Amino acid sequence: MEWLVVLIPTLPLVAAIVTASLGPRVLRSQSHLPVVIALALSLLCSLVLVVQVQRGYTENSDTGFEVPIQLWSWAVIEDAHVPEISGLTAAGKSLDEPITRPFRVDITLRADALTATMLAMVTFISTLVALFSVGYMHDDRGYWRFFTYLGLFVFSMTMLVSVSNFLLLFVFWEGVGVCSYLLIGFWYTRPSAAAAGKKAFLVNRVGDFGLIIAVFLIWTTYGTVNYHDVLHTPAGKVVVDSKTVQEAVSEKAAGMDPGSTLIRGVLGQSRIKTNDFVIGPDGELVVLAICLLFLLGACGKSAQFPLHIWLPDAMEGPTPVSALIHAATMVTAGVYLVVRCTPLFAACPTAQLTVACVGGFTALLAAVIALTQFDLKRVLAYSTISQLGYMFLALGTGTMAGITAGFFHLFTHAFFKALLFLGAGSVMHAMGDVIDMRKFGGLRHILPKTHLTFLCGCLALAGIPLFSGFWSKDQIVKAVKEKADQLEVSAVTLADLDAVASAPPEKQVFTIPPPWSASIYRWLHWSAMFTALLTAFYTFRAYYLTFWGRQYVPEEADHPHEPASMWRPLAVLSVCALAIGGVLEIYHQPAGYLQQTPSLSGESFIPKLDGEVALISSVIALAGVGIASVLYLGDRPFVGWLQAFFEFRWLSRVTRRAVYCSPYRLSSEKFYLDELYGCVVIWPLRTLANISGIVDRWLIDGLVNLIGWLPRFAGWMVRSLHKGLLQFYALGMVLGLLLLVLWMWWIR
Repeated sequence: MEWLVVLIPTLPLVAAIVTASLGPRVLRSQSHLPVVIALALSLLCSLVLVVQVQRGYTENSDTGFEVPIQLWSWAVIEDAHVPEISGLTAAGKSLDEPITRPFRVDITLRADALTATMLAMVTFISTLVALFSVGYMHDDRGYWRFFTYLGLFVFSMTMLVSVSNFLLLFVFWEGVGVCSYLLIGFWYTRPSAAAAGKKAFLVNRVGDFGLIIAVFLIWTTYGTVNYHDVLHTPAGKVVVDSKTVQEAVSEKAAGMDPGSTLIRGVLGQSRIKTNDFVIGPDGELVVLAICLLFLLGACGKSAQFPLHIWLPDAMEGPTPVSALIHAATMVTAGVYLVVRCTPLFAACPTAQLTVACVGGFTALLAAVIALTQFDLKRVLAYSTISQLGYMFLALGTGTMAGITAGFFHLFTHAFFKALLFLGAGSVMHAMGDVIDMRKFGGLRHILPKTHLTFLCGCLALAGIPLFSGFWSKDQIVKAVKEKADQLEVSAVTLADLDAVASAPPEKQVFTIPPPWSASIYRWLHWSAMFTALLTAFYTFRAYYLTFWGRQYVPEEADHPHEPASMWRPLAVLSVCALAIGGVLEIYHQPAGYLQQTPSLSGESFIPKLDGEVALISSVIALAGVGIASVLYLGDRPFVGWLQAFFEFRWLSRVTRRAVYCSPYRLSSEKFYLDELYGCVVIWPLRTLANISGIVDRWLIDGLVNLIGWLPRFAGWMVRSLHKGLLQFYALGMVLGLLLLVLWMWWIR
């Protein structure tokens, strides 16, 4: 098993090096071969790893299953001092003296259920994207360069999900960001592509700054950056400080907010060697800060509000890049981070609620924007942002049902979103790089294979019953509803203290959620249902505008066609979009498999289909498809009327001017968020840079130049006195002597 974990990321790296070395002069049109072969072998190794992890868990199922693979030590400090946060141990002893403990950063990989699942998904989608790219990029001058970047991208992503400490996570987190910058700005001669690459790079640096601060906080709190020491609860019974808990319970019973979360286990893991367990508000603030900073990093990579603005512009890169980024690599990194750090978020209900709110708001906002976009790839981009919001909403519940539902949706979304983006790439390739849906239509007869496969992706994204998206989205809605119901009926009693004290190690986290959290989760549940309606509507709006209506193609399309290298990956993905969700649901996966991860292990959970939730979500999805069919199928008689209504054309001109923006314009202009960032962030920074440039050019450089100019001026003056005439020199001597005599007479 160890060699599999090492081999999976190594193969794409070696392929990238070979392609970069031999591609320009030797391989040329065959530059794809090393990368495609390497990705296929990595996929095979990933599938074998999934089976091996399952077999290992079957043999040792008490505490989950993981296999660390240590390669070498990166940094070792024998006498490192672990800073302690202020607080008390469970026995009431003050923590004043720092603990001396060796600090080391090992280059270590890990094989567990979460890693194996992510590796299988990443390598599967990457392999199909690489095969699709053979036909899509064959005429590009940077053919070898594209596959080099692709191999490096997959290497960075596979390493990100395989490492076993937070510091290495940050290293490859940055590696993924750099590779995405290279791929998004691949056509760097285009100003829009270069700007999109820079925008993605800079916006993600904001999230990355939060991530590195979180890593430093983990070190100062836990004295280590290893996953195992931070995320795994040590064996043994945690002694509950009953007095402190009773005080908090009394405050809650009196209608007061206790103001703190009583943390067991998570903070206690930093005291593995001393068996000390920290409680109190200081401990809560530390964990809350770590979780919120992790969330900031995840918002950057997974394009959550307010750091989502880079993802739609990333469409300027080649379409296979869009498919790879949106489906299985970069945007999934944020979701993976939150899932990996579940024990930390479980210790802080405020952080969990923040994750849920960010996800729910992002899902609704992106869905509203997608309603009015005409660029097919941008519709899919905002759809990705919305679906990622669904995943964060599920993870924000903090329950095993929500975590597994969010990861389930991540898994199914990878297949049908890759299908949709590659289908859009097929349309773009056939239409001469035109992607505006107003410039073509009726393509179902011109591109029949693309039409059928794209329809499968639309049905899955809309959540139509029996398609993959239906099963995972249903689990998310169910988990949020159950969380709201649980918070409404739950009450903390003194009897709960005994349950905490006697709980298994993985359950020794005692938290008191805010009293108003139930109402928020209830609103998030209804928001998710409304977002599902919008999703079905804008998905089939894009489908009808592209493949139905009057048949016409732009002038740029010389001869529309579907190369076999492009439609075959679409066929494979369409089968996955159709069946993989139902198959996993029948076998209670990936929930059962995911719980084999030690940090996620606990009480066994088996997801079950909720008939009421499934019926409501199905009706909502079909309603969205029906509305889109009425408006956009056929001659579209209602589209103009509907647009006029939402543009407030029914109001008088004076009244329309009084309205700042109509709903339609707000949606089509993306709520002016880019302009807002331009005014609030870009313009002040650019102004500051201009002022700094002026100060540097005229003040600092001016002073330096003045110092150099003065001697030059003095030399010029002296040089002008040398005329070469003796009478001129004699006159100068007389005048000088006269001035000297006058000066001596004056001072006498």
